[in-house]
Amino acid sequence: MHGLIQIGRMTVQQIIDELKRLGSPENVAGMARFGIVTKNAFGVPASELKRVAKGVRKGVEDRHEFALRLWETGVYEARILAYLIDDPKRVTEEQMDAWAADFDNWAITDGTCGHLFCRAPLAYKKVYQWSRRDKEFVKRAGIVLIAWLAVHDKKADDERIAELLPILEEQAGDERNFIKKAVNWSLRQAGKRSLMLNELATETAGRIRAQGTPPARWIASDALRELTSEKTLERLRAKQFKLTGKR
Repeated sequence: MHGLIQIGRMTVQQIIDELKRLGSPENVAGMARFGIVTKNAFGVPASELKRVAKGVRKGVEDRHEFALRLWETGVYEARILAYLIDDPKRVTEEQMDAWAADFDNWAITDGTCGHLFCRAPLAYKKVYQWSRRDKEFVKRAGIVLIAWLAVHDKKADDERIAELLPILEEQAGDERNFIKKAVNWSLRQAGKRSLMLNELATETAGRIRAQGTPPARWIASDALRELTSEKTLERLRAKQFKLTGKR
């Protein structure tokens, strides 16, 4: 920890002190029951973290620099604040790799990717790099970025998202729980973006199922249940009709 680091009107130490005050051991235990296990957590409710993040955005002169300092404390909730306040346009490759190396649970992985990294200029590059790493939460980061890009990257055409589907097929044999769930989630999110992607994701799920391994069979069957449901298809038809006037 850097101690008292003055940036604007707030210091990192003031934020840490506030997080300690807001936390509780009971909440830490509750986090563990949901698989959020980390070395240094205070158990601050999500609603309080959002409130603090809003105050930090107003109380510092340089959000990006302050986010870097918050992350370096190693405190779970401080790292949540870091990804909530940082400016994705200023996120560097060095920062992305360093933060990914620190990921130690699914929640900090998914939160950082969903709120910050998927909006960074190098997001697609990191999908290809991280999804092929062996370290569990670095690999998960690369895979869940596909889900977040499918949801948030409105400027990307469907073909760009489609180019990521072979990665999910490639990683579907990993038996680790947090990896197979990431593959499943990203496959479903990509397939719910458009009718074209739904068709491609459904075909991908079929090839994954044909791999025959237990994780691949689960990924495919669960994804196909949603991707081929009439509710999903009708929503996508309505979306396409709104955009193009064609079903």
